[in-house]
Amino acid sequence: MKVQGAGCSLVIKTAYREFDVPYSEETLREAVLLLPEEASIEGDGVCRAIRKKGGVTGCVVTPLTLRTVEHLLYLALGLAGHLEFVSGTRNLYRYCIAMLPVEDTECFDLIQDRTGNRERRLFEGCGVSGFELRIMRDEAVKLKLDIRGERGPAAYPYTDTFTPEKGERFSGENVTYRINGKDYRNIYGLTLATRKEGGTKTEVWIRRCLEKEPDIPEIIDELIITARLLRDKYEARHFGEFRVTVTRLVLTSDETNVNSGDTVIGPLRYYAAGAVGAEVFSSGGEALP
Repeated sequence: MKVQGAGCSLVIKTAYREFDVPYSEETLREAVLLLPEEASIEGDGVCRAIRKKGGVTGCVVTPLTLRTVEHLLYLALGLAGHLEFVSGTRNLYRYCIAMLPVEDTECFDLIQDRTGNRERRLFEGCGVSGFELRIMRDEAVKLKLDIRGERGPAAYPYTDTFTPEKGERFSGENVTYRINGKDYRNIYGLTLATRKEGGTKTEVWIRRCLEKEPDIPEIIDELIITARLLRDKYEARHFGEFRVTVTRLVLTSDETNVNSGDTVIGPLRYYAAGAVGAEVFSSGGEALP
């Protein structure tokens, strides 16, 4: 079995558009199912199995850029609302994306281009079985999509090499966190993880520096995560911005290790009993499907 690693470029095809994702860490492979064959009573006692193709499995980890953020969040979350024009601007729109309490999301195709060997593989009918939004200081904001599909890979005609997406990336340095209406500056990183198999389940892991001031509360009514590209060319600092809102968070575990001579960065683990939504600000009036 050959694992398709980070030396690939990926293109995502939906029913409405086709776009490439930035340099990604990914492991897409053909899923293999084994049909067991029990040993006979009078035989050698060896159990055997028949190999059967089982579609595609793996994940895609890619940084979020200004051009891809709304499309990738749409594939992860599963539902896009109507497009809203932001008043007081020339050409600024807002996409509202909400989490569906079901497992199915928009199906798409993945085209995988292996660097150097002129080989392309097409994974049709892929879906997202779960995702993780990873934010850490001094790193790019990344989105991990867990991929599932029932069809095995197929050869894809090779023409020209895909041009990798090199757009401006969101950074963990320009992310703010608002909890119950209060800004917290001691949060070092955050992971929002959602699983969609057997029912939707969302968890949030918050890594914060311990301070003398009151710590993050055990029950969070609303958590707002805002990532910006802080440049003068963006109107009202909205163009180049996305915001994720999570409601009704309950602390399940505190894994802080205080036996440290350095700054203590302790992870808190929350279960999200409410909704997950995102707002993406971008230019142009092209609506998501």
